[in-house]
Amino acid sequence: FREQPIFSTRAHVFQIDPNTKKNWVPTSKHAVTVSYFYDSTRNVYRIISLDGSKAIINSTITPNMTFTKTSQKFGQWADSRANTVYGLGFSSEHHLSKFAEKFLEFKEAARLAKEKSQEKMELTSTPSQESAGGDIQSPLTPESINGTDDERATPEVTQNSEPRAEPTQNALPFTHSSTISKHWEAELATLKGNNAKLTAALLESTANVKQWKQQLAAYQEEAERLHKRVTELECVSSQANAVHTHKTELNQTIQELESTLKKKEEEIEGLKQEIDNARELQAQRDSLTQKLQEVEIRNKDLEGQLSDLEQRLEKSQNEQEAFRNNLKTLLEILDGKIFELTELRDNLAKLIECS
Repeated sequence: FREQPIFSTRAHVFQIDPNTKKNWVPTSKHAVTVSYFYDSTRNVYRIISLDGSKAIINSTITPNMTFTKTSQKFGQWADSRANTVYGLGFSSEHHLSKFAEKFLEFKEAARLAKEKSQEKMELTSTPSQESAGGDIQSPLTPESINGTDDERATPEVTQNSEPRAEPTQNALPFTHSSTISKHWEAELATLKGNNAKLTAALLESTANVKQWKQQLAAYQEEAERLHKRVTELECVSSQANAVHTHKTELNQTIQELESTLKKKEEEIEGLKQEIDNARELQAQRDSLTQKLQEVEIRNKDLEGQLSDLEQRLEKSQNEQEAFRNNLKTLLEILDGKIFELTELRDNLAKLIECS
C-alpha cells in the first residue's frame, strides 16, 4: 500500500525489438491502463502497466530519462535498467501531451529526490570515513555505478517481491563496494564482448584481403592478355587502312544521299499535312455557315416569342394592378366594418355594466 497511482491513462504498449533495435513489437493486443505510481517510502516514481496479471511496463523514472514525441499520437522513452525502449500509442494528441507533461513533472520530482538523497548519503558517510582512517574514495561518479543514486540507494522492488527495509547507515559502505564490484564485472564483460567482436572483424578483414589479392592477380593476367590482343589488332589495322579509307568515303556519300532523301520525304509530308488542314478548314467553314443560318432562323423565332411574352407580361401587370386596387378597396371597407363592430361592442359592454 505504500505505492499509490497518481495518474492513469490508456494506450497501446510497444517495446523495441531487441534483435534489430529498429522495429516495434506490440506487448498488448489492445489498449491497456498505463499509470504513474509514487512510492512515498522510497520517494520514487514509476510507470507501471499490467496486461491481465503480466507486468508489461515496470520502469522507474530517473532524472536522465527523456520522453520523446515521435508523432501526434506516439511517444517513447528509454530505460537503461530494463535495457529496452518503451513506446506508447495514444488515441488522441491530447492524451499524449498530458502523459508527456506528467513525465516532465515526475522527472523533475525525481531529480529533487536524487539531490536530497545525495545530501543524506554525504551526511551519513562522513562518520564512516572518519572512523576508517581516511579511506580513499572511488573515482567513479554516482551515475556510472549501476544506474543513478536514487536507483542505488533505493533498490527496485519488483511486482511479485515483498517490500524490503531501507539499508542502515552501517550497511551503506558494503552496499557501495558491492555495487562498484558489480559495475566493474559488467565493464569487464562488455570489454570481453567487444574484444571478441574485434577479433571476428579482424579475421574477416584478413580473409577479404586474401580474396582481393587473388582478384588483383586475375585482373593483371587479363590486362596482359588484352594488351597482346591490342598489339595484334594494330598490326592488322595497318594493312586495312586503305580499305578503311575507301569504305569511309562510301559511307559518307551514302549518309549524304540518305540525308537528302530524308529532307525530300519531310517536305512531301509537310505538303500532305497542309492539304489535309485546308480540307478540314473548308469542312469547318461549311459547317459553321450552316449553323449560322440555323441560328438566324432560331433568333427570329425567339424574337417573336419574346414580343409575345412582353405583351403577356404587360397584360399580367395590368391585371395585378387592378387586383391590388380591389384589395385596397376591400381592406378599407373591412377597416370601416371592424371600427363599427368595435363601437358596437363597446356600447354593448356599457349597457351590460349599466344593467
